[in-house]
This record gives sequence, structure tokens and C-alpha cells, in this order.
Amino acid sequence: MRAFDRTAATRFPPAVEAVLRESGWQPGRWDIKAAENWADALRAHVSPAGHRHTVFPAAVEAWAEFGGLRITGPGPGRHIAPTPFHIDPLHGLHLARTASDLGRALGAEVCPLGQENEGQALLVIDAHGRVYSLDHSGDWYLGSDIDHAIGTLVTGTRPSRLSAGRR
Repeated sequence: MRAFDRTAATRFPPAVEAVLRESGWQPGRWDIKAAENWADALRAHVSPAGHRHTVFPAAVEAWAEFGGLRITGPGPGRHIAPTPFHIDPLHGLHLARTASDLGRALGAEVCPLGQENEGQALLVIDAHGRVYSLDHSGDWYLGSDIDHAIGTLVTGTRPSRLSAGRR
């Protein structure tokens, strides 16, 4: 059973579900072949300094369901302007050390998930399914799972900033 097998009616707020559907998502969407291709590409990549990506079930499940989607939240947002994002882990292919450093600080493996705002932030997911955004101003906690993270991004809810003491 996949971790994300809740009904759409209870899974996302109506406004978030509407944005997801406009982006091409629908309940039951599951492209495991694309997810496996991303996993293979990430596992095969080694940075010049020898850093490698880790791949785990939470990442593969998120890619299988949401991979390839370009999502943009409507309106001004709850706290901040929603930024468009793209679920494609290859946006983080060359950032294995960055992901590894965050994972070490969190005490959990971390893998690329996608990007925000045409590359201004890297989206990552940890082995527990929690989602983060890394940008020039810091590291941000978006949600306890992919559903909450999508809701945060789509609605423009202010994420929590990670600090050395709160990672």
C-alpha cells in the first residue's frame, strides 16, 4: 500500500486539489517507470568530489505520483506569494553534496525532489517523507509529508526556517 492512498476528498483542501488537477494530477496517478528512471539517474551520478545521492521509498513514491508536474498556486497567498514549483529530482542532480550536508544536519537521508521558482530553490525530501526547500537565504521546512508541502507551496503559507538548533 502506498503511503499516499487517501481519497482526494479528504487529502487536499479544495483549492489545493484544484491547482493539482490543473497541473495534470489526478487521484491514482502513478508513474513508477519515470520514478525508477529518476532513481537510476541519481544513483549513477557521482560528483567530482565523490558525493552520491541516496534514494529511498518516500522519494520514489513522491516522484511516481507527482513527478513531472509544474504547479503554480493562484492568488496572493496566505502569508507569502506562492512560487511555482516543478517536481523533477534531476534539478538536484549536481547538488549531491548540498543534499548530503542537509541530511547530515537533519540526521536523515535526503534526496532531491524538484525546484521552486525556476531554480531559485531546491526541493528535497527526507527518508521520513518530510519536505524542505533550500535557497540562498536558508533551509526551510515545508511539511511533514509531500501533501503538506504541496499545500504550503500552493497556498503561500510561510514555511518554518531551519536553524542549527532546530534541525
